[in-house]
Amino acid sequence: MHRLSLHQAKRILVTGGAGFLGSHLCDRLVEEGHDVLCLDNFFTGSKSNIIHLMKRPNFELIRHDLVQPLYLEVDQIYNLACPASPIHYQYNPVKTIKTSIMGAINMLGLAKRVKAKILQASTSEVYGDPSLHPQPESYWGNVNPIGIRSCYDEGKRCAETLFFDYYRQNRVNIRVVRIFNTYGPRMHPNDGRVVSNFIVQALNGVDITIFGDGSQTRSFCYVDDLVDGLIKMMNGPDEFVGPVNLGNPGEFTIAELAEIIVRMTESRSRLIFCPLPADDPMQRRPDITLAREKLNWHPGIQLEVGLATTIAYFKRIKSNGEMAEC
Repeated sequence: MHRLSLHQAKRILVTGGAGFLGSHLCDRLVEEGHDVLCLDNFFTGSKSNIIHLMKRPNFELIRHDLVQPLYLEVDQIYNLACPASPIHYQYNPVKTIKTSIMGAINMLGLAKRVKAKILQASTSEVYGDPSLHPQPESYWGNVNPIGIRSCYDEGKRCAETLFFDYYRQNRVNIRVVRIFNTYGPRMHPNDGRVVSNFIVQALNGVDITIFGDGSQTRSFCYVDDLVDGLIKMMNGPDEFVGPVNLGNPGEFTIAELAEIIVRMTESRSRLIFCPLPADDPMQRRPDITLAREKLNWHPGIQLEVGLATTIAYFKRIKSNGEMAEC
């Protein structure tokens, strides 16, 4: 990887930097030679995700809750802090929406004060249960504002509103990305996301739980591809602020994903079907035309290639006894 010269290196804050996606982003930024400040309150993040970076001279860990103001001098801010899986964001829904909204206000205020460039990690959940497929950025969504998922969906939608109001009113240099399903090593074993759920169940030889009839579709982007997109968006032209979809347009049914994982793990797990949770979207696939045109970005890692690495990670933590502790 190309290392930056001293005058090219930036001081970069990554909120939620000890989480699944944030830790991979910290890895990349540290390797590039930037000064990286990793902020996390460890509600869903883990020190094990970033422990290998602790001895690096250009990495610093800050334990802090984003709901509280923060005063730093930075050049760029990646705002990734927020529980992102249904189990975690529904555990304390009020806290979830406070993190999205008050966290956005605090980080936008910081960016305004120090004239930093700031990227918001929004989500495909802003589209809700979409009536348009695939979902382009121009689609306004079909979101239940009072359902069990609303703390996350509407929190992220409000955060986007705040970003664009700070951009229009205060000329803050913003970027907004809408992240679709992402997977890879360091996913929490018990976070309730479909990829980690299926892999853990397959490795443990227990029944694989499919909600609904398995015909609902998702698109799965490997974490390295997603990190590429985040960095390209942050360092792209100032006239393109987004929102932009980042995800893999390859589409699979949930039943297909389960069958692939059973085959790749050589598991004897059976597929069982349970009632579909409230407001669970039936279709989810990004239209990435804008990302291709504006960022020259598209994912390159095929599902089974990414799954092989992810399965190997879960096998390792299972053999170390870490899976049972999570």
